[in-house]
Amino acid sequence: MAKLSGIGGRLYRGETSYDFIGKRRRWYVFSAILIIASAATLFTQGLHLGIEFKGGSSFTVTSASASVTSAEEVLRDSGVTTQNIIQKIGNDKVRIQTEPLSNAQQNIVQDKLAAKFGVTVDSIDSQIIGPSWGKEITRKALYGLFGFLIVVLLYLAMAFEPKMAISAIIAVIHDVFITVGIYALVGFEVTPATVIGFLTILGYSLYDTVVVFDKVRENTKGIASSGRSTYTQAANLAVNQTLVRSFNTSLIALLPVGSILFVGAGLLGAGTLKDLSLALFIGLATGTYSSIFIATPILAVLREREPAMQALAKRIGSRSNSTVVSEVSTKPIGDRGPRNQPKRKNRK
Repeated sequence: MAKLSGIGGRLYRGETSYDFIGKRRRWYVFSAILIIASAATLFTQGLHLGIEFKGGSSFTVTSASASVTSAEEVLRDSGVTTQNIIQKIGNDKVRIQTEPLSNAQQNIVQDKLAAKFGVTVDSIDSQIIGPSWGKEITRKALYGLFGFLIVVLLYLAMAFEPKMAISAIIAVIHDVFITVGIYALVGFEVTPATVIGFLTILGYSLYDTVVVFDKVRENTKGIASSGRSTYTQAANLAVNQTLVRSFNTSLIALLPVGSILFVGAGLLGAGTLKDLSLALFIGLATGTYSSIFIATPILAVLREREPAMQALAKRIGSRSNSTVVSEVSTKPIGDRGPRNQPKRKNRK
């Protein structure tokens, strides 16, 4: 227990260290597996877009006898055979989403829902969203995403350096793609709240990456002239120094989001919360992972290709070899093993 309590200090001082960058191929393989699985899920299942994106008709009924099975029977009786989404919200509410319906079809569905669940037609919350509105929402969401990435890329390039900006953006794309793949696998509906969650995890992922990069910049300042260590060694030290902070920050962020997801949406049945909370939960976890295992190793690989960093690595490597040779040459004669002496001949 005492060893665990002081692990943060030992990591910061470099007394204990894990070679995150040296083992980067492991992290790349693991991320590649997640990305391939996400791509396969998106290709086979796709995203379940909400009515706000694809347009359609929505009916929300509040009744003590509300159930998914009863709602399905009403749609069959009404002749609505399109792809429908029916969700139970809480204990007494059911939401039905269909393809765009005509006014006559919508009235039929409302009348049958009122008769099935024993409520008045006026108490049924109905909405009609046209396809043009859904396309507009989708276009604005994509504009917001690309605009965010461009602004962040410019800021990181000015505040740090271009290669740090490239590494951070690669990590962000990695996080979003995996989050979208898991979202498709779970089958949750994509709503405007989901888009808000995606934009939020982009910011958090970059926050954690910037913290690590700031320490990398501090450790590598003037490294080419000082020659204390290679860029990879200094960057790996920075990851170890910020490891405990990243873990603690992520854990504190995941606890309330997990409460919203598992307690609010799971136990209490607050269905409107699960779209946002799932995106946040997955994004926070992948953002922490990418800042340590993806962004910094990519940055180290990009910087080690520079001529100055290659020359630095050669100097440090030759210095290490000369140190080993000098240690062997100064070793006492008695420690070099047995020495064969020439045999003497007896003289008569």
